[in-house]
Amino acid sequence: MRLLIIRHGDPDYVNDSLTEKGKREAELLSDRIAKEKIDRVYISPLGRARETAEACLKKMKLSSEPKVYDWLKEFAPRIKRPDRPEMGSICWDWMPEDWTGNEIFYDFDKWTEYPVFMEANVKEEVRYVWTEFEKLLNELGYEKNGKYFKAVKPNNDTVAFFCHFGLESVLLSYLLNIPTMLLWHGFIAAPTSVTTVYTEERREGKAYFRVSAFGDISHLYVKDEPPAFSGRFCECFTNENERH
Repeated sequence: MRLLIIRHGDPDYVNDSLTEKGKREAELLSDRIAKEKIDRVYISPLGRARETAEACLKKMKLSSEPKVYDWLKEFAPRIKRPDRPEMGSICWDWMPEDWTGNEIFYDFDKWTEYPVFMEANVKEEVRYVWTEFEKLLNELGYEKNGKYFKAVKPNNDTVAFFCHFGLESVLLSYLLNIPTMLLWHGFIAAPTSVTTVYTEERREGKAYFRVSAFGDISHLYVKDEPPAFSGRFCECFTNENERH
């Protein structure tokens, strides 16, 4: 089975929609997606993801209706970041020196138990997403068994998710047994990027998910559309026009 995890186009967060650039990106993405044989589509309920999906669905030939799932919305908890506890921050907006020295964030089984995350119910939200994702994977034929999966009904289907970067990291964390904290801070998927994940079943009935491409935006480059900066922070501290 192949999973395509697709981030929405350049967002207008205030209005939960796409910017004009985001609409151009979604259109370029749709040309790419139209060439794929996709069997099922699952969509976040948020406007920016739905707009992105709608642009692609116009050019897709699906044998089943796309489904909207609430658990695919952006990962919502707001935390009291250690250096500015008076403000509500997204979970993947920490200064490196404030978290990299704490071994708990490198532990797949314990990273959600850090006090700041416990206070914000991050553990409960992660478990909710993982539980719903697990139910869907079970329906699709794959059941987690410790750190790998049982291929109960192995298949070569392609499944697409239109969602968000923060949520994408939570999904990959479940598949790969990597603490989400490392994915949130060590990776960034640009708007309309496509992450491709395949199952590998090297022994009958036993599978593992492997990423063959992360955050691919070749559909933008081929049309000279620069990637949006959304989700990133300043490349250099002196870059005053970039988010710090």
